[in-house]
Amino acid sequence: MIAAVHSALQEALKIPESDRVVRVIEHPPSHFAVPPGRGERFTLVEISMFSGRSMSAKRALYQAIVRNLGALDVPPLDIKISLHEVPPENWGIRGGMPASEIDLGFKVDV
Repeated sequence: MIAAVHSALQEALKIPESDRVVRVIEHPPSHFAVPPGRGERFTLVEISMFSGRSMSAKRALYQAIVRNLGALDVPPLDIKISLHEVPPENWGIRGGMPASEIDLGFKVDV
């Protein structure tokens, strides 16, 4: 799953391979209520990212995640994706610097 989501991020948002902060949290069925009509493979993908991506990049991301998770037998209707867009000045990275003051090495406005 990590590779599937990270690959979609690279494809759609053009992030570098090295920008890899992805985690999987699994919950037992008794600890996670899913929407009616969804199956046991229901997967919630939450992404925190810099704000500034275009709607077309977000669409491409959604489609790439669904395609990549589909290869892992997760049905398309059992995938929910939520983006949390945070301005770069609200990210402290690389030793406590605001991301807005750092050359990230990639474009955010894709």
